[in-house]
Amino acid sequence: MLNLTIHTTTKTEQDKLDKTVTSLLVQETTSTSVPDLLREEVEEEGKVFCFFFVFIISRVDRPIMDRLDGSAHLIIVSDLDFTMVDHLDPDNLGLLRFNAMWEAYYRQDSLLVFSTGRSPTIYKQLRKEKPLLTPDIAIMSVGTEIMYGESMIRDEDWEQYLNKNWNREIVTEETAQFPELTPQSETEQRPHKVSFFVEKIEALKVIRSLSERLEKRGLDVKLVYSNETALDVLPKGAGKGQALAYLLEKFKIDGKMPVNTLVCGDSGNDAELFSVPGVYGVMVSNAQEELLQWHAENARKNPNIIHATERCAAGIIQAIGNFSLGPNVSPRDIRDFQKCKVEIFNSSHEVVKFYLFYERWRRAEVAKNMQTPKLIFFPFGTFVHPSGVEQSVNHCIDVMARLHGDKQGTNYRIWVDRVSSAQVGSDTWLVKFYKWESFGEERHGCLTTVLLSSKAEVPDGFTWMHMHQTWLEGSEPKDQTTWLF
Repeated sequence: MLNLTIHTTTKTEQDKLDKTVTSLLVQETTSTSVPDLLREEVEEEGKVFCFFFVFIISRVDRPIMDRLDGSAHLIIVSDLDFTMVDHLDPDNLGLLRFNAMWEAYYRQDSLLVFSTGRSPTIYKQLRKEKPLLTPDIAIMSVGTEIMYGESMIRDEDWEQYLNKNWNREIVTEETAQFPELTPQSETEQRPHKVSFFVEKIEALKVIRSLSERLEKRGLDVKLVYSNETALDVLPKGAGKGQALAYLLEKFKIDGKMPVNTLVCGDSGNDAELFSVPGVYGVMVSNAQEELLQWHAENARKNPNIIHATERCAAGIIQAIGNFSLGPNVSPRDIRDFQKCKVEIFNSSHEVVKFYLFYERWRRAEVAKNMQTPKLIFFPFGTFVHPSGVEQSVNHCIDVMARLHGDKQGTNYRIWVDRVSSAQVGSDTWLVKFYKWESFGEERHGCLTTVLLSSKAEVPDGFTWMHMHQTWLEGSEPKDQTTWLF
């Protein structure tokens, strides 16, 4: 249950508030499960205090095609391993820089798509290991599976399409005739994907011979070799590029064709993404030779595909700037927000900015005499701790003062995910997001709802009125005494 206290003064604002709060909450439920919204009013000193008691019966992702009212300003379609995720970066700073930029500037009107060779099993494992955002769409198993939202709702139409001229039993029979092929783990063997390891020196011969044998048995297949070690046998209509083309066609049919699409990759199984008409593309600086060779042979003169000079997620940020697709300075790269005014002023940026300040506060990367917390918090506001205990903002600020530098010299990091906001009054915003903290091997997260006000007392900024948090399942720490905001 979520309790909110929101100040309104006119009947018009009250009616608008009812509709907007309900709309925002419905975004987190199914189309057939509407939250039960109870509203009570108390008048005091000429102001109406509206108390909302929200009971959300279920939280299943709505169809992602309906999340945005219109066309996405930008769709980023990115491979994961050594593209979005740099496994040589133990601090995950490149990924965290992208996260902050995406949630501050893009989440509200754009879509994030992960396109990976990983199966759902090891994709979920990666999400536990790395600070990955929740994508709107996940293309997995080298384009043979498409899933939507956090609940990973399968696109069954796509899988039925792949059944044409595909017989997995025949594929396994024929591949068994090649001793050079070493089967990958059972988790990577999928309904429309049979996967092996093969030495580079043997790969070309095996691919040629296996392709001929499968064709003689009446199958239309595609053999994808990547990372100079992995061979995937797929239906001919499958692949990362075909999966993206299928999604874009769905957007087109719905009248929501994205304004811009940026594809990002590093290896051979990403090549098809760059062949989709009308997309921008970035091969990250650490791209493998197989992808660079494909580019030299097939797209060398295409000005919309670049080879970045930055690794992984940093290369994606670089490409956004290169093609002028939107803001390309991550809030993580701004050391002093008071001296650096950004052009985009919104509630999402405010949330990202505050938690970056809070992380730096705990790491002693900002001076203890900084007065920012007292300036942005409403003195009579409340904070509902994930444990359910309600605390005053003044008490929280006192606790925060004592925590300055308690994570100094450590790998303590904070990031936010799935930031969504709605204006619920003339100068009031309701913002929902997941807030995560990591420290060593520990990771803890909560669903956070905050009420922000853009009163004149804070020029070019917001006042934090109220905050409510609930633990995400299995994410609460053993010691909850130092969890704040």
